[in-house]
Amino acid sequence: MPPLASWLPWAVCVALLALVGVVVLRLFRIASPLAGLFALLRGTAQLIILSVILSGVITSLGWVALAVAVTFGAAVFTATRRIGLGMGSVVAVTVAMLAGVAVSLGVVFLTGAVEFNARYVLAMAGIVIGNTMTVAALGGTHLRALVTDRWTEVEAWLTVGASPRRAARDFARLAASRAIIPGIDQTKTTGLVVLPGAFVGAIFGGLSPLEAGRFQIVVLAAIVASSSIVSTLLTSLLRSRAVARPEREFA
Repeated sequence: MPPLASWLPWAVCVALLALVGVVVLRLFRIASPLAGLFALLRGTAQLIILSVILSGVITSLGWVALAVAVTFGAAVFTATRRIGLGMGSVVAVTVAMLAGVAVSLGVVFLTGAVEFNARYVLAMAGIVIGNTMTVAALGGTHLRALVTDRWTEVEAWLTVGASPRRAARDFARLAASRAIIPGIDQTKTTGLVVLPGAFVGAIFGGLSPLEAGRFQIVVLAAIVASSSIVSTLLTSLLRSRAVARPEREFA
């Protein structure tokens, strides 16, 4: 544990950056100007707790598996709540995210591209789960918005006898494509605009830039694969539910 004096510059830096965010949002009268601050405080507390816990269990696959399970559960809950189609959609979110995580991590470790040990399992799982949560939230949110905004088109399909799944099929495809855009853009600009955290962290951890680059490429490939699976599977599973909710809201 570093001496308390070494924490002072860190605390000052974080506080100043948080203050900048709050002040800018208040000046422009943006709704919920304190949302970023509260998110930062929550994230800080969670990271401190996680760091303390992992310092004692990071060498145990069993404890790491438990940590990954908790992380996955929190990610599913967060994505489901963000989508806004009710907690009944939690099964679809769970299935889609689990498929994306399982396939991508399975390929990574079964091919031997990354050594299968507790430390790497935790790192890879955390990155992939975090990404699938974002993609799931974006895909579901876009699907709900598209169905709501273009409800007359959905009604036209339903009027001619189409099923809810068929009525929302084109919107699901569009939502899936929109959900993966941020990840694709970040992947395309990696090394040019963005220095990914996994790459920087690997270098700080003692790997050479070449080894860190190899690790980051595997991470990016896993993100691309998991994003594709989650976006397409989730929007497909949510088609009927997305159509049913506007029907109730407009009744």
